Amino acid sequence: MSMRLAVKICVFLMALIAGLRTAVAADEQPIDVIEDNSFLIEEAYNQEPGVVQHIFNAIYTKGPSRRGWQFSFTQEWPAYGLDHQLSYTIPSYHLVDEGDRQNGIGDVLLNYRYQALEEGPGKPAFAPRFSLIVPTGNRKHGTGNGVVGYQWSLPFSKKVTSRLALHANWGLTYLPHVQSPLSGGQLSPKQSLVSYYVGGGAIFAILPRLHAMLEWIGNFEDSINDAGRAVHAFKPVISPGFRTAVVNQEELQIVLGAAAPIALNRHGDNFGAFLYFSIEHKLF
Repeated sequence: MSMRLAVKICVFLMALIAGLRTAVAADEQPIDVIEDNSFLIEEAYNQEPGVVQHIFNAIYTKGPSRRGWQFSFTQEWPAYGLDHQLSYTIPSYHLVDEGDRQNGIGDVLLNYRYQALEEGPGKPAFAPRFSLIVPTGNRKHGTGNGVVGYQWSLPFSKKVTSRLALHANWGLTYLPHVQSPLSGGQLSPKQSLVSYYVGGGAIFAILPRLHAMLEWIGNFEDSINDAGRAVHAFKPVISPGFRTAVVNQEELQIVLGAAAPIALNRHGDNFGAFLYFSIEHKLF
């Protein structure tokens, strides 16, 4: 991404936030009615005691060499109160990538998140996460890496006003001794891959149960090319969208959402759509 484009994006985001903050003065609406339901960005709020959340995502990708669907299912459980949260994420791929089909379950993530800071006057919420990446995918079919990996994430969240919330993320993924299939059925030399990302999001409550969203994430991705060498690519994405609570009761909340992720350079996929569905309920 060029410096000129980066400046334009920053100016746009700052103008959007300034406009939203100006609008807040006219009509206050609580934004925490639909909390912890972002799409590409992780919010720094753990599950409340006795509450479990089920999250379904679907992404449609359309590009010159890559087309199809990616699905994921995440389930979040509180553990020993608000401070600790356990979850897992199961990805699934149904794509055609440069003529090769990628169908099946990907590498599963086992997650632990600690509520290090609760949001308060003058301080954001902060909930660092560690994930173990389990090699449940198929390396030959392109749905997994074939090694145990590790991921760290540092999400911050802050309600600027009752109608506007901001979120920021930084994360890193480490995959040791990865081998990638080459032509002829051989494997590439082992490479340790380190990828990281930065991102941020702004969420504005148009109504208590209807929120406008704008998210940006930049992935600095390590991978192995067809020649067996490690390559590095920067893949920035900007994603406008919305979310709404179709059911919002004390013991049950159902949230639907949609977004239109847009790749900002030639390295990223040309996304077609992002769909979101969440069910949150009390255990007993």
